[in-house]
Amino acid sequence: MLHIICEATPAIEQVTQLGAAGLMGAMWLWERRTSRQREHQLDEAHTRIVSDRVMLGELMDVVRQNTEAITRLTQLETIRASNHFTQENHHDTTK
Repeated sequence: MLHIICEATPAIEQVTQLGAAGLMGAMWLWERRTSRQREHQLDEAHTRIVSDRVMLGELMDVVRQNTEAITRLTQLETIRASNHFTQENHHDTTK
């Protein structure tokens, strides 16, 4: 910790030499820098959210198509089973 304070001492001395106006200017520059970083983070988050929304939409389309396919397959299997049962009963009654 002492090492960090010793390294920061020249910077602190330079800021104190600038006076109140210099300190306010330094604070303004620091605020602008952190503000730009935050804006960049928000832009990245927005891009990621938009990308996730597109991928989610595509996933929902695939799920919808799979559900429709399974529904049709189930209906066909029900019809086949019904036809098979009807044919077996027809053969049993004609014997």
